[in-house]
Amino acid sequence: MEVKIILADDHQIVRQGLRTLLERETDIRVVAEAQDGRAAVRLAKELAPDVVIMDIAMPDLNGIDATRLIMAEAPRTKVIGLSMFADRRFVVNMLKAGASGYLLKDCAFEELARSIRVVMANKTYLSPDITDLVIQDFFAGAPGEKSVFSVLTAREREVLQLMAEGRSTSQIANHLHVSVKTIETHRSQVMHKLNLHTVAELTKYAIREGMTSLE
Repeated sequence: MEVKIILADDHQIVRQGLRTLLERETDIRVVAEAQDGRAAVRLAKELAPDVVIMDIAMPDLNGIDATRLIMAEAPRTKVIGLSMFADRRFVVNMLKAGASGYLLKDCAFEELARSIRVVMANKTYLSPDITDLVIQDFFAGAPGEKSVFSVLTAREREVLQLMAEGRSTSQIANHLHVSVKTIETHRSQVMHKLNLHTVAELTKYAIREGMTSLE
């Protein structure tokens, strides 16, 4: 059976490299590429791929929220997180969003190919180092620690990410097809919930939470 793949990463050279390697496999075909999370969601809905290889920190919509939307729009699609982040918060939130696997970008290609076949067998695949993080989270947890994915609503996270990426209130309103007043309300709610009061503070927070990067 041929496995249809969508590659979602904001770096073209990464997507091209992965496509070249994946298409050497006789049972894998890359059907599309996405350079941001929102495009990944749209393509997953349109093409119904078997697997989406998803970067975590992408522009417009981060990989965690994109995964959550894909699970709602195309629940049969498997998502594998592929990221440079080994932080426990990112791994756990990606899995909570519905991902079936999580790999680090420094893994060998053979591990990525293996992970695709594992999730296609309806199992979960985690890199060995990631497994340790998940086990630690299960047994110890982090009392009192709250992530952006538990504190803010999905729309508030969208607004926060777009603010952190330098978009103005009017640009965000146009992008999300809502009024400027609505965005101002969301912005105030975000600042209140996070107890942050400047765009600079919000940007640092968004980067720390893996919603966006310095690039």
